[in-house]
Amino acid sequence: MHLVKKIEIIANSFELGKILDRLDKSGVHGHIVIRNVAGKGLRGTAEDLDMTMLDNVYVIAFCMPEQIKPAIENIRPLLNKFGGSCYISDVMEIRSTKCVASL
Repeated sequence: MHLVKKIEIIANSFELGKILDRLDKSGVHGHIVIRNVAGKGLRGTAEDLDMTMLDNVYVIAFCMPEQIKPAIENIRPLLNKFGGSCYISDVMEIRSTKCVASL
């Protein structure tokens, strides 16, 4: 097990390409995208996807601790301009050393 950083971004789907491009330019190459998300934020406002023209996406990415500063520097201006939320947390990654096929 080793410590990695988890990046969670909730933003408008229109900006997805830009978000993924900036993560990639930061050295964060792997990601998960969940489309059509809705919820209630810290500000207390809920968004109903049936009432919006553009859907939201939830992007999850993981990186080494030393990659987090460039990632934040690349993502923050985009979120400031177009909106969205970004959360960073410490998580533990477990890497498997045995091939399942060999069991």
